[in-house]
Amino acid sequence: MYLKYFYDEHLAQASYLVGCVKTGEALVVDPAREIEQYIEAAAAKELKVTHVAETHIHADFVSGGRELAHRTGATLYLSDMGDKNWKYAYAAETLESGREGKGRAYVQLVHDGDSFQVGNVKIDVLHTPGHTPEHVALMVTDTAAADRPMGVFTGDFLFVGDVGRPDLLETAAGMMGTKEKGARDQFQSVARFKQLPDYLQIWPGHGAGSACGKALGAIPSTTLGYEKLFNPAFQFGEESEFVAWLLADQPEVPRYFAQMKRVNKIGPALLAELDTPQALTRTQLDALLAAGEFVVDLRPGPDFADSHLVGALSIPATSPTFSTYVGWFVDYDKATYLIVSQADELDAVLRPLRAIGVDRIAGFATAAVIGPHEATLPSLSVQELATRLPQNGMQILDVRGRQEYREEHIPGATNIPLGYLPQHLDELPAETTLVVHCASSYRSRIGASYLRAHGVTNVVNLDGSQAEWSEALPTESGS
Repeated sequence: MYLKYFYDEHLAQASYLVGCVKTGEALVVDPAREIEQYIEAAAAKELKVTHVAETHIHADFVSGGRELAHRTGATLYLSDMGDKNWKYAYAAETLESGREGKGRAYVQLVHDGDSFQVGNVKIDVLHTPGHTPEHVALMVTDTAAADRPMGVFTGDFLFVGDVGRPDLLETAAGMMGTKEKGARDQFQSVARFKQLPDYLQIWPGHGAGSACGKALGAIPSTTLGYEKLFNPAFQFGEESEFVAWLLADQPEVPRYFAQMKRVNKIGPALLAELDTPQALTRTQLDALLAAGEFVVDLRPGPDFADSHLVGALSIPATSPTFSTYVGWFVDYDKATYLIVSQADELDAVLRPLRAIGVDRIAGFATAAVIGPHEATLPSLSVQELATRLPQNGMQILDVRGRQEYREEHIPGATNIPLGYLPQHLDELPAETTLVVHCASSYRSRIGASYLRAHGVTNVVNLDGSQAEWSEALPTESGS
């Protein structure tokens, strides 16, 4: 048996390739949309992708399952478990294989207790509802070497140090009244895993930084025995206590999650079907900004600050998670336009954007098109704020998450998490200077550029880290 781990830092998302070296067959579990990595990795070991499996309908990225099955002719295994109103809408589809033309790919629905073979590797399907009703885990046995399983691909059910949040159907997909049931289902799924052997390896679908849980560990894998000892989810004996714990303090749900749920349910578009972004002139860019079109400036912070285009949203692509911030503000029904430093950077930013379904990218401009003569994004140092705040009556706008705010914040600061700014514009003061801050000045720069694009001109960005402002200014905890 051969096993390879893939990890996307933009999304804190893990996927896996498991193959039978003897027969040359391979399975990919929870593939990302960029599928070349799996095809190349399989070929390097003289394997062919013959099976693709999804653990559930994902909320945080566009699944590559349909794309990979279309390209390779592999069988696509999808769960048929859970709520009848929440199933893969394209499950009955027969997928024509892509440009390689090697046969046809089919969708195979699976249920709890089903199994299938990837050469000598046996895959057993375990229904693990909670994160989503249809969620399944995939248990792996290398039958050529053992008669007992080695490990489990747990998707978004079980993470290192955490379990998947149960509220996304309600908060992202709008299926009201489902989060408590999901939490109770998750309790039962954990109880089921308490009965499995401690030696099982656990291969989760996400790592630290994912919004699919609240305290995911950064270690790529774990063992079930370790999780039984140290994962908080395994320490509860009473369902009601588990439910209360699981539903408390979950992170804010990125707005794009709703789109991901819809796309992965109906079937993602194939990448070959997407249009290529066209180069923009300065005149075209100015017209787009004047018309209020969605323009994202992906240049590094200083470049944007020194040539600030009012109307553009500054989200520097220097952060591995920049695409998730784009996802908070993008309108999937309209075109998106990009600004990059150089044209040869375009492909590198398109991949993470398309990973969250930002497919309607109509055009792009470069720094050379913009030129050097623009306004400067107003900013303030921590020391300047410490001096002026007691005298000038400034209003502090903290755009960190609610839990971050509860742990430590500047007294009197208003907390509006970054992605919720569009819903709270009318609550912001029109006259008082508004100082936007976060933990590193990355999110606050995004927030300041968004507010200026929407007519809030009395805004400045605090240029400094949490370590700096917590030392220079008084802070407190609590809500």
